[in-house]
Amino acid sequence: MFRFTRPLFTAVTKRSTGIVGLKVHHDPLPELKKTYEATLQTLSAIPQTSVYRQGTEALTLHKLKVLERANGDIAAAEKELDEGQIEESLDIAQDELGVANKMLEWKAWEPLEEKPEPGQWQYFGKEATASTSS
Repeated sequence: MFRFTRPLFTAVTKRSTGIVGLKVHHDPLPELKKTYEATLQTLSAIPQTSVYRQGTEALTLHKLKVLERANGDIAAAEKELDEGQIEESLDIAQDELGVANKMLEWKAWEPLEEKPEPGQWQYFGKEATASTSS
């Protein structure tokens, strides 16, 4: 039977993220996958023509593929996601799920109830629209 000694045990367990308020997650990859899948499920209720849905869905699918390629390797997932520690990626994913739920609640894809004031969407002399690119 193999027994961990204290130095060996502390070498293989992450004790802190080093970020105030961000605790070490005991099993982050399955939780991250579950959160990405929940985000995709929420986005499926938003019309496909929504720019928010299109962008968020593409990004979430990309991140889900990164997790699949990592094949359980947290370090590989952290490196390819490039969002810091895996706990930070989980925090970001949970925030995005929250935004997706709010977008669904707000129905942001629907036309405005009131016509905007003249010049309301003009910035630096240009008209701002969803199709305007910077």
